[in-house]
Amino acid sequence: MTESNQYLRRAIQLAMQARERGNRPFGALIVDAQGDPVAEAEADSITTGDCTGHAETNALRIATRKLSREELSRCTLYSSAEPCVMCAGAIFWSNIRRVVYGIDATTLREYRGTRADQMDLALSCREILRASPYPIEVIGPALGDEARVPHEGFWN
Repeated sequence: MTESNQYLRRAIQLAMQARERGNRPFGALIVDAQGDPVAEAEADSITTGDCTGHAETNALRIATRKLSREELSRCTLYSSAEPCVMCAGAIFWSNIRRVVYGIDATTLREYRGTRADQMDLALSCREILRASPYPIEVIGPALGDEARVPHEGFWN
């Protein structure tokens, strides 16, 4: 998973950039079948006020303008954290068939705590994507220690 680690590390770097810009610490990268980055994005829901401004949806908005659904089916989305319910749905609608993520949602919830504005729906992306009529490969959590770093001290 060495090549995948490179892309996942880039998603984690994007999460740190999002945090530095005053946003929640999430990043995502979409890579085509040849290993070329197609789109990368940070979460920006705080600075834009757009509640759908998650890293994955932002990256998907870029990628879907460049590639057809058929081309997207051969892409991989790398996310610094396990995609939420909304993002998992967007991944399905985009036709991407492979997802690799860093920190898992259960661990992320430990960082986020119980504040209402930091909570999410307690469903894994695997549960959502398993409902797809075609297989979507989900790999993660991966690089756990590295993927935790953007969240340390952020959610307090």
